[in-house]
Amino acid sequence: MLHSDGGLRLWIVPRYADVRAALSDHRFAQDVRRAQALADSRVEGVNLGAEITHMLSSDPPDHTRLRRVVQAAFSRKRVQEMRPMVERITLELLDELDPAAARHTTRTTTATATATATATVDLIRDFAFPLPILVVCELLGLPPQDRNLYREWSTAIVTQEGDHTAFQQAVHDMGSYVLAIADQRIRRNDRPADLLTDLLAARERGELTDDEIVGMVALLLIGGHETTVNLLGTSCLALLRNPDQTAWLRADPTRMPMAVEEFLRYDSPICMATTRFTTQPVDIGGVEIPQDEFVLLSLGAANRDPARFQDPDRLVLNRQDTGHLAFGGGIHRCLGALLGKLETEIALTALLARFPGITLACQEHDLRWRNTMMLRGLETLPLTLNR
Repeated sequence: MLHSDGGLRLWIVPRYADVRAALSDHRFAQDVRRAQALADSRVEGVNLGAEITHMLSSDPPDHTRLRRVVQAAFSRKRVQEMRPMVERITLELLDELDPAAARHTTRTTTATATATATATVDLIRDFAFPLPILVVCELLGLPPQDRNLYREWSTAIVTQEGDHTAFQQAVHDMGSYVLAIADQRIRRNDRPADLLTDLLAARERGELTDDEIVGMVALLLIGGHETTVNLLGTSCLALLRNPDQTAWLRADPTRMPMAVEEFLRYDSPICMATTRFTTQPVDIGGVEIPQDEFVLLSLGAANRDPARFQDPDRLVLNRQDTGHLAFGGGIHRCLGALLGKLETEIALTALLARFPGITLACQEHDLRWRNTMMLRGLETLPLTLNR
C-alpha cells in the first residue's frame, strides 16, 4: 500500500497469481467517473482522466456496448489481413534509414558506397514510433502527416503531471480535431472503409455519443501505438544486452513469434494496469482491501514473479513457462494485442535482416526512460545500424 502525504492512498498488487485473479474480478471497477468522484471526496487535485470516456474507463454495460462496436476490426482474421500493409510500412521506413537504399534510389556513386553501409539513428523517433502510428492512421483513416501531433497528445495524456494543464489541453485539442474530421466527412458524404466510418455509423444508430467517439479514437490512437513503440525499443535493447539470445534468434527468424512473447514478459510495455477501485472488501493474498479503495495491478512485477516464472530476470527467448500478463486480462484485455504482436514480429524480423550488425550509439547510462508510471519505454534509443 502507498500513501504519501497529501496524496491518494493506493494499494499495489505485484504477485502473478493475485494480479491474474484481480484482472477478472468484477469487484475491481474501472468506471472513471465514479473513481473521480471517489478521489475528489478524499484529495484535491487528483486527475484520473474522467474527461475521456472509453472502454478502459468503463464497466459493463457501457464497456460491453463500446467494445462491441470495434472488436470485429481486431479479430485474428482481420489482423492477419493487415500483414501486407504492416510489411509495406516497415520496409518503407527501413529504406529511409538505410544508406545503401538511399544511394540506390538516387543512383549516386561515391567512394563510400560500400557493402558495409552504416547509419546512426534514433530507433524510437525514426522507426518504433512512425511504424505503429502509420498503421493506426490507416486503420482509423486519420491523416498520417499529423502523426507528430498525435504523439504530442499521447505524451501529454499518459504522462500527466502538476496541474494537468497539458493533459486537459491535449484532450480538448484531440476532441476538436476528431470531431472536425467527422463533420467534414458527413458534409462531403465521405465514407471510406475505415474505423472512423464505423464509429460514425454507430453514432447514427444511436450506439455512440460524440464524447464516446472521441474517447474511442483517443484510446485506439494512443493505445494502438504506445505499446508497440515501447516494445520495439525495449526488445532491441534486450537483444543488445543478450548477444546469445540474438544469435539464437538470427539462426532461425521463424522463431520471432515466440521471442515476442518473451519480450512482452521480460520488459512489459504496459507495466501497470489502469487504476481500479474496490466495490466491496476483497481478500488478495491474505490481505483484505476495504471497499472504495484504489488499486494498481502491477503487470510488470507479475511478469517477473519467481513463483510463476523460472529465472524471471533473465531473457529466455525459447521460454517454456509462458503465460505473461502484458496485455492484461478479463474483459479489459487489450483489444489490439494481436495487432501489436504482429507489428513487433514484422518490424524486428525486418530490422535484424536488413542490419546484421546493430550496436548502441551511446553509453547505457545515458539512456532516458519515459516519465510515466503506467508505461515502460525509452524516450530515445540511439543505434548504429551496420549492414
